[in-house]
Amino acid sequence: MHPTTNNRIRLNQYSQSGYDRGRSGAIVLLWWFVQATLFRCSPQPMYGFRRWLLRLFGAKIGKGVKIRPTAIITYPWKVSIGDHSWIGDRAELYSLDRIEIGAHCVVSQRSYLCTGSHDMTDPAFGLIVKPVRMMDGAWVASDVFVCPGVTIGLMAVAAARSTVLRDIPAEEVHAGTPARFIRWRFATAAETWDARDQQKAVKG
Repeated sequence: MHPTTNNRIRLNQYSQSGYDRGRSGAIVLLWWFVQATLFRCSPQPMYGFRRWLLRLFGAKIGKGVKIRPTAIITYPWKVSIGDHSWIGDRAELYSLDRIEIGAHCVVSQRSYLCTGSHDMTDPAFGLIVKPVRMMDGAWVASDVFVCPGVTIGLMAVAAARSTVLRDIPAEEVHAGTPARFIRWRFATAAETWDARDQQKAVKG
C-alpha cells in the first residue's frame, strides 16, 4: 500500500546505527534463548539458579534477590539489582539503557520499567534511551509503567496501575495516570514535612 499523501512518517528510514546494545548480536540471541528456556522453565523456588544465569550474562545481582521465572529482562548486562529485592511475575525490565534497582526494592507483577522510546517528531522515529533508577526500599506496585529517565526515590511507592512520567521523591506515594502525589508512605515523613512547613510559616 502507498502511504497517504499527508503522512510524513518514514519507518523505512529508521536506524539504530548510533545505539550500542552492549554485547554482540550473537550474545544477545544466546541470552534470549537462555531466557526463554532455562530461565523461564526453572521452578519458582530456584532463585539462586536464575541469579546465577543473570550474573553469567553480566547483570549485577545482590544477595537474596528473588526474581520470578516469568520476569523478562532485555539486556541483563545493563541491569543491577541490590540485596534482597524482588522482581515479580511477568514484570519486564526493558533495559535498552541502565536499570538500577536498589536494595529491598519490589517490582510487582506485570510492571514495566522502560528505558527506551522514540522521537515522535522525527519522521524516522529515532530511538531515545534513558536510564531508570529505583532507590533502596522503593516499591513499584502491580501493572505500573515507568517511563524512561524516571527515578523512584528512597522508599517511594508507585501505586498499582499507575503511569509514572516524572521522578517520585523519597517516601512519597504516587498514583494515577499520570502518577501524582497522594500521601506519604510513613506518618513520620508527613510529620517531618508538616513541622518544616510550620517553621517556614513562622519565619515568613
